[in-house]
Amino acid sequence: MKIDREEEIGFHDTQATNLVTEDYREETATEIAAPLSIRDVDAYERDEVEERSTSGSVMGYSALALSILSLFILPVILGAVGIVLGFVARRRGAETLGAWAIGVGAVSLIIGIFVLPFF
Repeated sequence: MKIDREEEIGFHDTQATNLVTEDYREETATEIAAPLSIRDVDAYERDEVEERSTSGSVMGYSALALSILSLFILPVILGAVGIVLGFVARRRGAETLGAWAIGVGAVSLIIGIFVLPFF
């Protein structure tokens, strides 16, 4: 002998259905985004690369200027800053400028630490 839950509780079908739907509440949402064409995606990627290379070249020129300046004044401090900015410039896309800044900064740092104390 099988007893239904509605009979056991003493509700009719409509009351049991209301009880079930009141206990279970579901929330749904939909997001609508404008579709992107391939041209839009390419333009976005080109803008991102251009911004990155522009900021990298500014950083590269700054790093190179500090590295060259470190040959004349404060070789340890400015040389180290030139090396760090050179790595940042290389990371942002200015490979050649960053490499030159790292090289000149390293030479200045080595001269400042090992050669200048003897003069």
